[in-house]
Amino acid sequence: MSNHTDPPARRPNFLWISLEDTSPRFGCYGDALARTPHLDRLAGQGRRYTHAFSTAGVCAPSRSAIITGVYQTSMGTHHMRTTHTNPNAPELPTPYSAVPPHYVKTFTEYLRAAGYFCTNNQKTDYQFTPPFTAWDELGDHGHWRNRPDPDQPFFAVFNPTVTHESGMWPKDDRPLVTDPAKLELPPYIPDTPRCREALAKHYDNLEIADGIVGDLLKELEEDGLADNTVVMIWSDHGEGLPRGKRWPYDRGIRVPLIVRWPGMLEAGDVSEDLVSMIDLGPTLLSLAGVDIPLHFQGQAFLGPEATAREYVYAARDRHDEAYDMVRAVRDGRYKYLRNFCPEKPYLLWIPYRNRHPMLQEMWRLHREGKLEGPEKLMMQSKRPPEELYDTQADPWEVDNLAKDPQNAETLERMRAALQAWREEVGDVGEVSEDEMVDLRWPNRQQPRTGVPTFIPLDEDHIGMEAHPEGHSLSAPALLQMHCATQGASIGYTMEEGADARWRLYSEPLRLEPGTYHIRAKTIRIGYEESDERSATFVVG
Repeated sequence: MSNHTDPPARRPNFLWISLEDTSPRFGCYGDALARTPHLDRLAGQGRRYTHAFSTAGVCAPSRSAIITGVYQTSMGTHHMRTTHTNPNAPELPTPYSAVPPHYVKTFTEYLRAAGYFCTNNQKTDYQFTPPFTAWDELGDHGHWRNRPDPDQPFFAVFNPTVTHESGMWPKDDRPLVTDPAKLELPPYIPDTPRCREALAKHYDNLEIADGIVGDLLKELEEDGLADNTVVMIWSDHGEGLPRGKRWPYDRGIRVPLIVRWPGMLEAGDVSEDLVSMIDLGPTLLSLAGVDIPLHFQGQAFLGPEATAREYVYAARDRHDEAYDMVRAVRDGRYKYLRNFCPEKPYLLWIPYRNRHPMLQEMWRLHREGKLEGPEKLMMQSKRPPEELYDTQADPWEVDNLAKDPQNAETLERMRAALQAWREEVGDVGEVSEDEMVDLRWPNRQQPRTGVPTFIPLDEDHIGMEAHPEGHSLSAPALLQMHCATQGASIGYTMEEGADARWRLYSEPLRLEPGTYHIRAKTIRIGYEESDERSATFVVG
């Protein structure tokens, strides 16, 4: 079925359900042990993608690319954890909120400007503080049911966190439902009872996540919205196993992607097209009939602006305490990785990751000299400068073909594709994190967004003067808002109190006769929010 479909005349709603740390271990992807009836049913009603990939093997860099449509390596959100302090690494330039180029917005602002009600329940984790202009609602109350106009189109995001890697750590006494003896462990994970139990917990947690998906889909049906809602289910990156999470191997970046679009996608369809998670935002804009900004580095995979991909790209940089730099490119078959620090071991010191029972088993067996074959891969004290894998013949990516003369042509092609991408997007991994922060946070101080002002337009005011405190106007009147901070977004409300709904300013307000008390403030991503400005305009 062609991807080049025109959106229906009535603008569709969008429901996103983003899982965490999840590879395609669903029944619909052929996993016999999975208990995912709701996900499987959804796949039977829509399209299942077999070659979907994140831009990083960890959440925050990946999520920053998803919400902006710009690669994390292009805008300085590539280091995992920027807004945290780290007692183990006081030398780090953290905490800081990443500052993308001034023209980079969350793509939800374009949807809001087009009239969509946008909610997120509730995880963000973008490497920067979410701007208040990004969402109509952000928090555990966020839901499409809260939109003030039931006919308003919506984009609603839900983020079940139960599948996070920490769900495999010993924390409770819940009995296992999944039989550990029936699991297939990756060949680089030692086959021990503790490793099997950890993966069994992940399968149990996937079943819980599937139930959450079922509840949301039921609510959509109850509201009579299923027929005009595009449902997308995906994961922010691959599974939270060693050599999966934090790595650009397929187990770290290959994710499930299911799309149900009633009347537009054939039920039970399967697509082998390459899709990157950076393509999600452009796709939504395309389906909503909103122009895709040219600075977007993702591309639509559905709708009138859909284009096919030849490659997907991924990156690994600092994780918590440990600096690294790996870049990867993948086509439909081959994966190429470049290790910029080949002198480093694979397992750098990351205390949080070392809580994983599988990794503790790997360290124990390594100390005892009992690891064998692929189990030793992550224990190497240095790395090859390049890695090349045939993912069809070697889906676990354990046989490095980079030095195989028979694959020299493929190696050169993939190497060239990676370099071309790095040059095209401008890989800021070339710059040290200290230099980057000094440039964007001068003197390590967060820049502050300027306070907005108001410019009325009526018979006596032609836009020459600002009236920050308000004014008397004659109808018909327009009210323009302005902030001189480059890249700032403006939000406003006519409600009082801390719970006021803030609207995104996208065009001058048309003021009919009456009295208007207007509050406004501004934000640029990575900057501190401005002070609020209030004004009263009386239109006669």
